[in-house]
Amino acid sequence: MGRIGLVVSDLVLSFMWIWAGVLVNILVHGVLGFSRSDATGEIVRYLFSIISMFVFAFLQKVSKGGLYNPLTALASGVSGGLGHFIFTVFVRIPVEVMGSILAVKHVIHVFPEIGKGPKLNVAIHHGALTEGILTFFIVMLSMGLTRKIPGSFFMKTWIGSLAKLTLHILGSDLTGGCMNPAAVMGWAYARGEHITKEHLLVYWLGPVKATLLAVWFFNVVFKPLTEEPEKPKAKSE
Repeated sequence: MGRIGLVVSDLVLSFMWIWAGVLVNILVHGVLGFSRSDATGEIVRYLFSIISMFVFAFLQKVSKGGLYNPLTALASGVSGGLGHFIFTVFVRIPVEVMGSILAVKHVIHVFPEIGKGPKLNVAIHHGALTEGILTFFIVMLSMGLTRKIPGSFFMKTWIGSLAKLTLHILGSDLTGGCMNPAAVMGWAYARGEHITKEHLLVYWLGPVKATLLAVWFFNVVFKPLTEEPEKPKAKSE
């Protein structure tokens, strides 16, 4: 029942994540009337994005591990045993992709005029490197917040949300700063571009390799530095 619950949570959260991004844009630019070129509008949108990330962090906690990003799932799967890795790669990640695709189809059905998702504005290898670097740092931070850094749920979520938003802004003009292959896959599938070289290299291969590198780097470099020192053995009388 535990694994079934995780799969259902992944599907629902992936679906909701796509809708959350769309609704934030509609609220800021449609309801509140801010222009897309207005700096104030961008600040308001970023504020609502942080609130959205807090909501999803709470939902992840309530669902006891539900995820909407294949990279987060992959990092967790690599760190676990073989069975956990197989379950993650062949069940959880495909379900997250499916949830994103269903959400995009639903969004387009309800709002036909809505945007078409992230767009690559640089060369393919430049884009893959950008998404890879952004992913590397966010995975490193997420692992640090989860395993090593003490603190409250609010503080960890605040740090993680600001970091994700900052990295997103840095990469938004180049690749969209997505760091979420499932979300990109949903929009690419709707456009019929989900099997293009551009999509696979930039939004899948680059981030996946960066995730694996981040997990390896974190375990090799930071784990020995944070282990408790071995207690000296008591001398026998």
